[in-house]
Amino acid sequence: MQMTREELHSLMSDTAHNAVLTTREEFGIELDHSPQSVALVDVAILKWLEKYSDSALENAAVFTICNLYGAYIGEIFRKLVGGHWHYDNSNPDAPYVVLEYAGHTYAFAGICYQRLANDSQISVKNYFDQAISNNAQ
Repeated sequence: MQMTREELHSLMSDTAHNAVLTTREEFGIELDHSPQSVALVDVAILKWLEKYSDSALENAAVFTICNLYGAYIGEIFRKLVGGHWHYDNSNPDAPYVVLEYAGHTYAFAGICYQRLANDSQISVKNYFDQAISNNAQ
């Protein structure tokens, strides 16, 4: 899959918007694009597990949930600090999207995956805060 930077930016922006709509519809949680709202992503990810139990861990659901919230968090980071989305398809069997800024990449969907599938104690908000802190002027 080949995508221009503008197309990828548009896709991630739309996906972030879908995260807001889906979270409101599913759980009545309002994501407002503020840095503080990233803590609500931690809550929402666990709500998917509560509401949908085992089906939340099926491949398609995991992919969707992690990419929704990864895009949401990344868009907040991008607006606060900067950066651009990068689609990495170096492994065609496992392509992924990261946010690049100042020589670093941030796998926001990846940290959502860790919380959803591996360890509910992992904090998406802490990862986000550390990413912001790493780039504070």
